[in-house]
Amino acid sequence: MKVYAPDGAVGSPAVSPAPSLPVLTGRRIGILDNTKPNAGALLEGLAQRLVARTGAELRLVETKNAALAAPDEVIARLESEVEAVLTGSAD
Repeated sequence: MKVYAPDGAVGSPAVSPAPSLPVLTGRRIGILDNTKPNAGALLEGLAQRLVARTGAELRLVETKNAALAAPDEVIARLESEVEAVLTGSAD
């Protein structure tokens, strides 16, 4: 019997997350919905609360497959149209 140990070299991430925006007032917020059940409702509810609290503008972007990365055209649209993106998963 062979036993494999789950250890090994651990590296640091190749990139860092973008810095948080200091305020959302007047900013454009996008939703990246992976179309999993309830993800859109969860994200839109959160976004609506942010809009009500901050006066940000809401835009919706959707990708069709939760198992794949968002297509390049969706990422390009987000980069050109919004300043912050909400994304997540729900079942």
